Amino acid sequence: MGELFRLLKKGNKSAMIAAIVNTIIAIAKGVAFMLTGNVAMFAETMHSIGDAANQFFVFIGSALSKKAPTDRYPNGFGRLVNLVLLGAVLIVGIMAYETIIEGYHHILHPTESGGFLINIGVLGFALILELFVLYKAMKEVMHEVGEDAKGLSVIFKSFAHLGRAKPATKLVFMEDLVASSGGLLAIIAVVIAHFTGILWVEGAASILIGLMMFFVVGRVFLDNAAGVLGRADEEMEEKIGLLVMADPDVKDIQSLAVIKEGEDLHVELEIEIDPNLTIAAADDIKDRLLEKIIAEKGVTDVTIEFDEEDGVRTWNKNIEPKKES
Repeated sequence: MGELFRLLKKGNKSAMIAAIVNTIIAIAKGVAFMLTGNVAMFAETMHSIGDAANQFFVFIGSALSKKAPTDRYPNGFGRLVNLVLLGAVLIVGIMAYETIIEGYHHILHPTESGGFLINIGVLGFALILELFVLYKAMKEVMHEVGEDAKGLSVIFKSFAHLGRAKPATKLVFMEDLVASSGGLLAIIAVVIAHFTGILWVEGAASILIGLMMFFVVGRVFLDNAAGVLGRADEEMEEKIGLLVMADPDVKDIQSLAVIKEGEDLHVELEIEIDPNLTIAAADDIKDRLLEKIIAEKGVTDVTIEFDEEDGVRTWNKNIEPKKES
């Protein structure tokens, strides 16, 4: 139990905040739906329930993925967060389906709902909270990629760097982006239906919200299916390759793989060195490279192997690295 609490402290903070906030929002929307019977509010209730459950599982998965490797699982538990996210999207998918079906029925058989002020008040309150969580997720993205940003620049830069964020943070970002957009759409639909009498617009909004949820399901599924299989980080491979080739004793790189294990990066490296070097000199090279590579953000494990120089350039033939003096 003590180990579990220690792991939970390492869970993704954005996911935990989002889970708590969306639980509050789901309760408020659920009460409003029971009081008014508004179908757009039903869609938003389903959306918030799905988000809250999803983000709670994401928090648990991100925490458990930090568990240290064991004899039975020597590669660690990094990919556990990807597996949890694959399971979590099923919840969102079910909620999205129910949202679309309810919207479709409302379009066929539109009914007038009451409680206009209740609906607008709850949706406005929820939108403010969802925008707060979204902004926190944006700041978390910038923190994870190591970029500085303040004020409104956080918004624009977070979109540009979203692909480099951790899986859990990326999910929270995307879900709350859709939640904020869906909340705004629901407010517009409620206002139009109230003042124009076009009741089917609430059903149309419900369907659009459901489709946006399905978009999140698709994106998250594809990203985490790749994570479960062990996706290579090409950007980090290039960076580490230049770092290694800058060492004066490294003649070439035979192979280099940087594999994402959940939120961690595992590096497998095979380099060519002068065959006349002593074992002690080769060991010094290994220690030197290990220290530099492990210092890179996200790298938790490095394997380095040696081969003798063959005189044939293998690594990035068109790039001539600057050797350290």
